[in-house]
Amino acid sequence: MRISGKKNMEGGGERLRRAVWCVAAGILIAVAPLPGCRASGVKGGTMNLTSTSFQGSQIPARFTCSGAGISPQLAWNAPPAGTASFALIVTDPDAPRGTFVHWVLYDLPAGTRALPEGLAALGQLEDGSRQGRNDFGEIGYGGPCPPPGSPHHYHFMLYALDAKLNLAAGATRAQVEAAMQGHILAHGELVGLYKR
Repeated sequence: MRISGKKNMEGGGERLRRAVWCVAAGILIAVAPLPGCRASGVKGGTMNLTSTSFQGSQIPARFTCSGAGISPQLAWNAPPAGTASFALIVTDPDAPRGTFVHWVLYDLPAGTRALPEGLAALGQLEDGSRQGRNDFGEIGYGGPCPPPGSPHHYHFMLYALDAKLNLAAGATRAQVEAAMQGHILAHGELVGLYKR
């Protein structure tokens, strides 16, 4: 099965947690300050990112390695004028080895306002958008798979950009974040919780 090797991928190592997340957010791009992170002169608007797949803030098991591992539904409001594309990055800053990347999606067309459940794990989708490589080493969405214990926080970060990134399929989070620098018009964040 596609998820068979994932059972303990997020386990082991030291807990770098919030420090790693804050440093990563500060290095990569001008995004909104996260709780516990110092603001750094962030510019740009905000968008409302939601999901009908979540049960409140809880991520149901079917979107994780304990279930089918499919991607959740996501939707957002209209972005600012001048938006040329969207990018989506999903991370778990609570992973014991440091921030774990679960999904990298970019060059979503500017007219997109939602993603369906179960997006295909393809490098390039029919609408021209591309998916990068997650920290499971796979293209597309990799569902939460934390070690047993406290709930982990899964940050779904959506960015409205004034350009297409034009990166090849399979790009990493770092490559996408570097390409986004100077192009973010607005952002939205949705945090889901999951524990095993």
